[in-house]
Amino acid sequence: MVHAHPNIGDTAPRAIIRQLNDSAINRIAAGEVVERPASAVKELVENAIDAGATRITVEIAEAGKTLIRVSDDGCGIPADELPLALSRHATSKIDGSDLLNIHTFGFRGEALPSLAAVGRLSITSRVPGEAAFTLSVAGGQMADVRPAAHNPGTTVELREIFYATPARLKFLRSDRAEAQAVTDVIKRLAMAEPSVGFTLRDVSGGAAREIFRADAEQGDLFEALSARLGTVMGRAFVENALPIDTTRDGLRLTGLAALPTYSRGAAVAQYLFVNGRPVRDKMLTGALRAAYFDYLSRDRHPVAALFIDCDPELVDVNVHPAKTEVRFRDPGMARGLIVSGLRHALAEAGHRASTTVAGATLGAMRPEESGQATARIYQMDRPGEAARRMAYTMQAPDPGFAEMQGTLSGQVVTPDPEPETEARVRHLPLGAARGQVHETYLIAQTDDGMVIVDQHAAHERLVYERLKAQMAEKGVAAQALLIPDIIDLPAADCARLLEMAGDLHRMGLGIEPFGGTSIAVRETPAILGTVNAEALLRDILDELTDQDGSLTLQARIEAVLSRMACHGSVRAGRRMGAEEMNALLREMEATPHSGQCNHGRPTYVELKLADIERLFGRT
Repeated sequence: MVHAHPNIGDTAPRAIIRQLNDSAINRIAAGEVVERPASAVKELVENAIDAGATRITVEIAEAGKTLIRVSDDGCGIPADELPLALSRHATSKIDGSDLLNIHTFGFRGEALPSLAAVGRLSITSRVPGEAAFTLSVAGGQMADVRPAAHNPGTTVELREIFYATPARLKFLRSDRAEAQAVTDVIKRLAMAEPSVGFTLRDVSGGAAREIFRADAEQGDLFEALSARLGTVMGRAFVENALPIDTTRDGLRLTGLAALPTYSRGAAVAQYLFVNGRPVRDKMLTGALRAAYFDYLSRDRHPVAALFIDCDPELVDVNVHPAKTEVRFRDPGMARGLIVSGLRHALAEAGHRASTTVAGATLGAMRPEESGQATARIYQMDRPGEAARRMAYTMQAPDPGFAEMQGTLSGQVVTPDPEPETEARVRHLPLGAARGQVHETYLIAQTDDGMVIVDQHAAHERLVYERLKAQMAEKGVAAQALLIPDIIDLPAADCARLLEMAGDLHRMGLGIEPFGGTSIAVRETPAILGTVNAEALLRDILDELTDQDGSLTLQARIEAVLSRMACHGSVRAGRRMGAEEMNALLREMEATPHSGQCNHGRPTYVELKLADIERLFGRT
């Protein structure tokens, strides 16, 4: 029995093609450009920046759902061009002859007509030396241009966003979440433009409340950028970040990247910019993660604000209407620039660790509370070396105290050094060893404070760096398989793996085609021991698909080196002599990345004498 198809009748279907009206076209396009109030704020602020504004003020009510007002002191819009500004694909940014040579934030000419299609929009603008005019649009219906009062610049006011498409309101999140999204947009644009002042206010209920403010910064590139990043991300980030400035084949990478010990539990403090444009690019964030993967555990994430500048023709920003995605002509070059630039900066940082570690240590120390206020005690100037030695001799403990030293967890057994040697050693960054407590922590004295070192974590990093240097010098030893592993994969996956066969071979993994859609694994890294070759290749493929590059094999090898370093380093519970302790301190000073262990935890804490004295009320 033959059943008729329910969608096929006796007559052939006839498609009716209709031309949509401008109102429908604008509402459809608005769905790509205006996803939420934060999207509207982004488009309007970018227009203000492109207009040459030096001060931009953003006011929102109910997280932007009822009001978004963006005011600037830019060049303004002439009265006769106001209606044209609200026409689709009308822009002053480009002439349409070259879509690859783009030097502005906006260029598509979609923002204002899209906003006018979904909400009640008004533009009031004044060109310096001319009169001000205003134009209103509600649901796509444009009013006449009228005179107005306004300072030089432009104010765009959007009320009742999505009133023409009320279904979109149901998909918005809470007021708090939407307001946070608006704040994040303003902060990203403020980071991209340190010379522009930004103010964000919440005017809900008629009372203005300032949410964010960043005044225009002065100075050269790093001075202005550091000051702006300090305002947006906090002074602690700037104090614990490394300046980045490197160039490769027409691409320049600048910005600040935090030390590994200044990390976060989520990737919420990673800001990337391409030609000044804030972007959220998977390839770039993958490169940032790759640069830090040897210094952070998987549950920690780096903190950075990085700027890539290049010829506009080397990058395509016309990938998505939101302009948050970019496509480089040579993605591998951009990725390699980030990885090499960050690793070079981290290597130059040497043994440095973040100051927040010391701050947390001091925060954990609390002097005993006193019920009565005590008078401030003023100390005399610190005596010189000779005076201290004489005082120590006169204050030597009685024999009964000396008999108790055998019960201490750690004790100072350093020989009495020459004064010149003592002063020289104490002047070094990690100072001179003074003792060991709990057979785990070394205490060292510097010129202006003290250092507490986790002996196992510090030595583990030193051994790990030596093992990595040996591997880089001699290569990764490979073990040949008696019977090659034959792995069947899709043709596209086989092609991707064979493209990087040379890189895999340098890491000790030898692969070659085996006909059809099969790959033969003939060698595996000896340091990994027995390897499930198929699982390893599939992991590499997954990472290639996700990040356009793979560090899986290298990560596994370095994980083994890390375990070897852990087993081969000084264990907690071992007593160390003075020479051993000082040798460990000197090697830490000479070894890159020694400020953190293999898992990103600090290897030492430095406490300034002034901070310690404040704990005891000494000033």
